[in-house]
Amino acid sequence: MSSEALMFQATDVVTKYSESIGYHVPVQELPLPQDFRWGTATAAYQIEGGADQGGKGRSIWDTFSHLQPSRTNGEHADVACDHYNLVAEDVDLMSTLDTDVYRFSLSWSRIIPSGGRKDATNEEGIAFYDKLINDLVKHNIEPVVTLYHWDLPQELYDRYRGFLDTDEFRADFIHFARVCFSRFGDRVKKWVTFNEPYIISIFAHLNGTLAPGHCIEQGTDTKTEPWRVGHTIILSHASVVQLYISEFQPKQDGAISIVLNGHFYEPFNAQDQADIDAAERRMVFYIGWFGDTIFLGQDYPVAMREYLGVRLPTFTSEELELLRLTARNNAFYGMNHYSTKFARQLTDPPADDDWTSNIEEGPVNSDGVEVGPASAQQWLRVAPEGFRKLLRWVWKRYQLPIVITENGCPCVGEEDVQVAINDTFRQRYFGLYLDAISRAIYQDGIDIRGYYAWSLMDNYEWAAGYGPRYGIVHVDFETLKRTPKNSAWYLRDTFRRRRQASS
Repeated sequence: MSSEALMFQATDVVTKYSESIGYHVPVQELPLPQDFRWGTATAAYQIEGGADQGGKGRSIWDTFSHLQPSRTNGEHADVACDHYNLVAEDVDLMSTLDTDVYRFSLSWSRIIPSGGRKDATNEEGIAFYDKLINDLVKHNIEPVVTLYHWDLPQELYDRYRGFLDTDEFRADFIHFARVCFSRFGDRVKKWVTFNEPYIISIFAHLNGTLAPGHCIEQGTDTKTEPWRVGHTIILSHASVVQLYISEFQPKQDGAISIVLNGHFYEPFNAQDQADIDAAERRMVFYIGWFGDTIFLGQDYPVAMREYLGVRLPTFTSEELELLRLTARNNAFYGMNHYSTKFARQLTDPPADDDWTSNIEEGPVNSDGVEVGPASAQQWLRVAPEGFRKLLRWVWKRYQLPIVITENGCPCVGEEDVQVAINDTFRQRYFGLYLDAISRAIYQDGIDIRGYYAWSLMDNYEWAAGYGPRYGIVHVDFETLKRTPKNSAWYLRDTFRRRRQASS
């Protein structure tokens, strides 16, 4: 998720630090329901390593992270945290922290090295995930499994450019999902189809900052391709939900949905109707793009149709019927959230491939008030009230139980191991955001079921390499030693206290 740093836009407005709400709100340790579930989250490419082990095929991230000149800070994840070889140690660590849940992703190219529906399945890859899932169950940790977290098999990109061929990708993804449901569904009761389709569409196929690196400089059609990618994801998700509900859920009794990321947007000038409208429209373009189609079973939001015109694909009547039929079978809203931004409506003509509805976003408003204190990444600010407002926005629009599937931050100075372990900034961030969840549950009446911290351990943060550290466990990337940070113990203890307080 740290690729969002590349979207940060500076402002010339003088910051008035003392006026920012994020500097003054105390952590109150507010209660949470006794059945509220907490855990951690990771992604396969970011932690597994084992790039050439166990019959794994290459993914687009194996290729992208080795490009020259480097587009990933000169770093790759061939070893990363070596979770592939240290999986038992990592599950023991989770158990020590009293986690209820572990959300992780499956490497498609570890399970089907070439990726396609006619390609061979890799039993060594299946065995690795079998061991992980069995160890989790043995330790009473619920496995929550993401099918796709950005690491498309390279062979599928070479064959038909991946997401840009909707029919081919959809067929191959359905096959991959079927293999996973068949082999792991007896123990996995919560599935996620895609992680952050917005990022896949925009960052990987318009800005080019993530694999496979599509951008206008590479001669690709950034006016239409990101929207085609989103279209492919929506239809592939619906098809896999249909598959699961019809063939697997009756026996396995599990649930399935998707994870959407999103900031909350405040108007840059709260007295300017154009900025007020821009903040709402930015939410629609960011979240409604996928949320309205997937959770409401509708066509794309009107605001998107009006602004994008022919750049936005159309659904056939049969596809719209599929969306309507599967919308009610999404069991929860998976929310990845990190921060809040201000939205400002621009008046200059937009670029031909503009994806924001000509809206600028940043951390400071027209009065010079900062949205919150900055973490180690300038775009990620401590803004718990924005988080609560986003929970309200999503609940009002979709009326689905919410699971916070990612939330966290990096701290300044974590290159020093002692600073990293004594991570008071991160502890306060967690405390404030958990308080916001409590208020949303008990004061706003929102059904929120769980919270998964990003991330279990420091890992490979995509294009940013090993710079920003989001883990609650410190990893020495030379020795691979794991050391829990104080935030890990804080989360263990605060969940004990908060759940007891509700009894």
